[in-house]
Amino acid sequence: MSKEKTKSTVQTTGHAWDGDLQEFNNPLPRWWLWGFYATVVFTIVYWVIFPAWPVGKGYTTGVMNNITYTTTDGKEVTTHWNTRALLLKELGEARAEQAKYIDQLKTASYAEIAKDEEKSAFAYSMAKVLFADNCAACHQAGGNGVIGSYPNLLDDAWLWGGSYQQLENTIREGHNGFMPAFKTSLSEAQIDDVAEYVLSLSGEKVNADKAARGEKIFQGQAGGCHYCHGKDAKGQTSLGSANLTDSIWTIADVPGHNTLEGKKAAIKAVIRNGVSRTMPAWKERLSPTEIKILTFYVHELGGGK
Repeated sequence: MSKEKTKSTVQTTGHAWDGDLQEFNNPLPRWWLWGFYATVVFTIVYWVIFPAWPVGKGYTTGVMNNITYTTTDGKEVTTHWNTRALLLKELGEARAEQAKYIDQLKTASYAEIAKDEEKSAFAYSMAKVLFADNCAACHQAGGNGVIGSYPNLLDDAWLWGGSYQQLENTIREGHNGFMPAFKTSLSEAQIDDVAEYVLSLSGEKVNADKAARGEKIFQGQAGGCHYCHGKDAKGQTSLGSANLTDSIWTIADVPGHNTLEGKKAAIKAVIRNGVSRTMPAWKERLSPTEIKILTFYVHELGGGK
């Protein structure tokens, strides 16, 4: 047998199938063996250092240093190291750090919060969570609302006022928005004329004769719309009545229609059926500081006043 053939000969286990199918006895690569041994050593070290094996009703706690954390009710707890205790410790530290900022916001004025980048950034980030948990169900996650149901908070047109104090009062006390239904006091023709006039206030091209008749109803005793919306139709924040001259629609879905008849139909539905909607008071659910933070956030959403 040649020297070259001897080198290429591989030892087999002696097993053979179908006469010529043999099982070679190749050794495992050395790098693979050392890697395997390393994993065994790592595993043993891990079992010693960290909580690992169940023993009776407990488990091995490892040799890591104990962890002390503070619970939500202020109690200090010391326990062996584990990931749950580590999480509670980190949460406690985060709450303590958060409390420092909350204490600062509690005493700061809105102007001070707005001028201080650190305070305003913290207030904004905390308010986003408060808004998502308490306000987004109605006003939507971005604050754009739903026409006909919930006001848009992004357009800086505030039914009940847009100052910090007015917004804070709205969140704390809530509001009841009401407009009477005119389906029994006005005829369909009169309702049509008033809708024509209301559209003209926003610069829409309308029938001048109908709009003139509608203005008389709006400003006169028959409709009495001016009592709430004002002689200039710009609304009153004390009543939460809408400004009808700014082309911002909170109830009638005028932007959703391209034709004059479609826009009129949306306004006529509001005149005919009236409006009744309620924003709940949050003073029982949110703390004064949380209401303050939300007020700042909502104020900034609309660009501020």
